Amino acid sequence: MNATAGDSPRPLPPLAHDVAGDPGAPAVVLLHAGVADRRMWDAVVPALAHTFRVVRPDLRGFGDSPLPTGGAPYTNAGDVAALLDRLGVPDAAVVGSSFGGKVALELTTAHPGRVRELVLLCPAAPGVPDTDTSDAFDAEEARLLTAGDVEGAVRLNVTTWLGPDADDAAAETLAVMQRRAFEVQLAADAAASAAGLPEPGPDGVDVDLAGIRVPTFVVEGAHDMDALRACAQHVAASVPGAELSLLEWAGHLPVLERPDAILALLLDVLRDDPAVHAP
Repeated sequence: MNATAGDSPRPLPPLAHDVAGDPGAPAVVLLHAGVADRRMWDAVVPALAHTFRVVRPDLRGFGDSPLPTGGAPYTNAGDVAALLDRLGVPDAAVVGSSFGGKVALELTTAHPGRVRELVLLCPAAPGVPDTDTSDAFDAEEARLLTAGDVEGAVRLNVTTWLGPDADDAAAETLAVMQRRAFEVQLAADAAASAAGLPEPGPDGVDVDLAGIRVPTFVVEGAHDMDALRACAQHVAASVPGAELSLLEWAGHLPVLERPDAILALLLDVLRDDPAVHAP
């Protein structure tokens, strides 16, 4: 049934999520990349949960969080803030990978009191122009999806975004997550088209990098796409006091490429104790 004037929009269901660790421990939120879902953090969650309360959602359109039908408005930042409310989490350190890094920046801008620290792994970011490389990738992905070659688009994403240290298991894990994202998003697009509605997706949040006032640690991968390296550098240069770390071995998804190294990095940054590399 279509909504009529005066109807209140139906509330959206909460994000699918997992929670691990002591409920009384400081909270850490893990936000996944746009080619993945919450499973990308599987290798680091058990150790992080020894020290933190770890919350990892699937953003809408990924994993187990479907896109809304009927044109219901939402923002990714609002979704994450609502999940923290639901879990009784007043504030958290937020770790964002790629697209999840952009969502982390949106959350910090829209709900600054909810974020006490940022760790951004090869983040996407506003204000950075596209490059010939990123344009070529976008065009090829669009061509494959228009042709109905979802498996080709999956392979394109796996080969583009994983660095040289990723093994076959990491490639298969990423393929499973990217395939799931395409399934969810293409089905939602088809349903919207059949109903004469716009394609579903989040409303934007204008990110104010210069206005961010929390400790911010940014990771850049030396083997990442040029446009994403520029994003990491832009965020680190624009957020007051931000620190930038270049990982010479990393591509775009270092937590899948060398999970042990990223676990050690997260423990160093989040516990502010560089002598400690295990929970």
